[in-house]
Amino acid sequence: MPYVLGFGEIDRTQLAIVGGKGANLGELSRVDGADVPDGFCVTTDAFARTVAGAPSIEDRLDELSRLEADDREAIRVLSAQIRDAIEAFVVPDDVAAEIIDAHARLGADGAYAVRSSATAEDLPTASFAGQQDTYLNIVGSVAILEHVSRCWGSLFTERAVTYRLRNRFDHKAIQMAVVVQRMVFPRASGILVTADPLTFDRTVVSIDAGFGLGEALVSGLVNADVYQVRDGEIISRTIATKKLAIEPAPTGGTQVQEITQERRNEPVLTDAEVLRLAQLGRRIEAHFGSPQDIEWCLDGDAIRIVQSRPITTLFPIPVAADEANHVYVSVGHQQMMTDAMKPLGISLWQLTSRAPMRDAGGRLFVDVTKMLSSPKTATGVAEALGKSDPLIGDALRTVIDRGFVHQVPEQVPAATPPAAPAPIETDPDIVTELIAASEASFATLTRDIQTESGPSLLDFIRTDIQELQRVLFTSKSLQVINAAMDASFWLNDRLREWLGEKNAADALTQSVPGNVTSEMGLALLDVADVLRPHPEVVAYLQQVEQTGGDFLDKLPGYPGGNEARAAIEDFLDKYGMRCAGEIDITRPRWSESPATLVPTILGNIKNFGPGAGRRRFADGLRDAEQTKEQLLQRLRALPDGEQKADETARMIDRVRTFSGYREYPKYRMVSRYFVYKQALLQEAGRLVAAGVLREPEDIFYLRFDELSEVVRTRSASVELIDERKDAFHAYQALTPPRVLTSDGEALTGAYRREDLPKGALPGMAVSAGTIEGRARVVSDIAQADLEAGDILVTAYTDPSWTPLFVAIAGLVTEVGGLMTHGAVIAREYGLPAVVGVEHATELIRDGQRIRVNGTDGYVEILSQ
Repeated sequence: MPYVLGFGEIDRTQLAIVGGKGANLGELSRVDGADVPDGFCVTTDAFARTVAGAPSIEDRLDELSRLEADDREAIRVLSAQIRDAIEAFVVPDDVAAEIIDAHARLGADGAYAVRSSATAEDLPTASFAGQQDTYLNIVGSVAILEHVSRCWGSLFTERAVTYRLRNRFDHKAIQMAVVVQRMVFPRASGILVTADPLTFDRTVVSIDAGFGLGEALVSGLVNADVYQVRDGEIISRTIATKKLAIEPAPTGGTQVQEITQERRNEPVLTDAEVLRLAQLGRRIEAHFGSPQDIEWCLDGDAIRIVQSRPITTLFPIPVAADEANHVYVSVGHQQMMTDAMKPLGISLWQLTSRAPMRDAGGRLFVDVTKMLSSPKTATGVAEALGKSDPLIGDALRTVIDRGFVHQVPEQVPAATPPAAPAPIETDPDIVTELIAASEASFATLTRDIQTESGPSLLDFIRTDIQELQRVLFTSKSLQVINAAMDASFWLNDRLREWLGEKNAADALTQSVPGNVTSEMGLALLDVADVLRPHPEVVAYLQQVEQTGGDFLDKLPGYPGGNEARAAIEDFLDKYGMRCAGEIDITRPRWSESPATLVPTILGNIKNFGPGAGRRRFADGLRDAEQTKEQLLQRLRALPDGEQKADETARMIDRVRTFSGYREYPKYRMVSRYFVYKQALLQEAGRLVAAGVLREPEDIFYLRFDELSEVVRTRSASVELIDERKDAFHAYQALTPPRVLTSDGEALTGAYRREDLPKGALPGMAVSAGTIEGRARVVSDIAQADLEAGDILVTAYTDPSWTPLFVAIAGLVTEVGGLMTHGAVIAREYGLPAVVGVEHATELIRDGQRIRVNGTDGYVEILSQ
């Protein structure tokens, strides 16, 4: 059991012995051309030996593990106690002897860097950068031992403890090694990353450089020169004014020094040095097999490498079947669900969709490369997606303008193409027939799946997905949806041209019949009506709001509880398959977690009186009818007014007849998903009973085809499931881009507007009107505390958020488009709404007063 290992004895397989930093340094010493200053690692066995037999540490670690990441004061006190205790331990004689001997072999009179190297550090999924301590220019064996102890203690800095709690690392499972490395006194140093840190483009090497030791850059003390290299060519350079540098202090440690005036604007690196660094960075990247974050320094003309770690913030690139350039568009930004999905959810959506779906980072993307390969279709795709999300459209136009996808002009067809199908008639019976066919198919599914189990269940579901596609995605269904959208666009365009009205269709789509999602929001108002007369039930639900958990079975114990339970269960019978992030089959449904609805029910009881749902619908219907009559009257006063009014009346009829249907296919698709999920969890229960799985939810971390194989063979890989769980947790921290290229570049797009008030946040106008009110920034509907007149600000809304819409006066989201859920329901409820507001939940603080301009598409912050 060695307490010390030299770099030459270490490789990446020894993470548990020498920590992430030590393992990477051992690997670096094997890279051709990577000059790594010599050193050794004090192993985790030395740490364990030193703290062995300290029960007080064990007890405090148990207490630490029970804390929440936001309990800052408790973390500060307890982590300081543990750190002080560790640093107070005397290093055992046998451990100290090995450290001193290794130090003497390197040169007892030299200066060294003493650096923490935890076993959860510099990992592919978590860098822990800056969480533990580093000490520079340490001289003498006594000082080396002292700073080794300090590094051990830094495992429990407040920042490191908080980081572990947030990232679900077990404090007891993490050990600390220490790197002792010969000190380099460089003329320049910095950071090299083998991908653009802003765009994630893997073809770019980005180099930050400053004078002196690299700690000045890492700590943010100075501005850095920045150089970028692609394919052996410097494509950009920014020379900063550098006023300070960190240099070794004569008595040990470091000191800050001013840079002389004449050197402050000098380039830190020559072009030749930049290109040498970039080339070496690519070599190191190739050795580790992933993009790297590399610490380097210039010792005279020699480039010394003192660390390399994986870049953990890059969004992964979908796997393609060839080496050609590819362009991917986020599905989550169109489906209003940008959270990470589990493998079963991803694979089921891929089976359901007919688009060329790819996945990366726990998210789904459509590969639009083929559609961008001709000028005509490329323009059409950018325009179509730009209508639903202007930022996606702008990002795609950027990609097209660059020529990233090779375009081949389309050949002129030899024959006349077939005529487009005739427009669908405005006939409500069409919608009735589509829904009836779908309901019949759904009833067949719920009946027939009951008898299925084992491999035949998986085959049954795969076959039923084809039935789902047949019933919900028929050409007539798409015609109805497109007819409503086209009529809405027609109304907005013509009424702007003829009457100067902006977004006229918004007011005309209030309270359209048959929208299953908007009806859901009003139905929860009806539930509140049943509960409101029973104060004991309301008081009980207020307790449930705080504690969560099952509550329906206890309701009959309170006066009025039977009626309350029946009302909630009736609601769940129709809408219980919905939830936040419902496109992911693995997410808990309202029927599985009814307590999710309690805050909204209580809010409805507090904010509304009896009959609010019916009044809300009637008010919207009356406003729509009045708007229609006013518009038609104004049109008739124009030249050719009768014709214009007749055309407009037909389009209004079409919008109101067909718009409600748009929400139905997804509602019924999610209903089928819930039936699949219940059946699959029953099968998973049988696998648990047979010892194949540890818990039913393990199936969520398998793709559909993998689950089929597990059911068939009655054998599962625990290691694979655990790897998938770790990967999913890491993916949750990533922000998915709207558009992603095969070079790894993430494009967010931009609003190119000059018509905004100063300081306004641009977005997309999706529901007309202007409203001022209190911003409520909400990330979880179960935590929403809304009052009448509040403006909801959130990342995205899917149908599960609809019950909140009845209580708010306006809506702001970071994600969305003209025909996404939040926009459609906002128009039906008459709520001014702006979507696609980048970073809205960060730029707008909860409680601020804001103004939402849903007509022109921007948000103003009125109070600080």
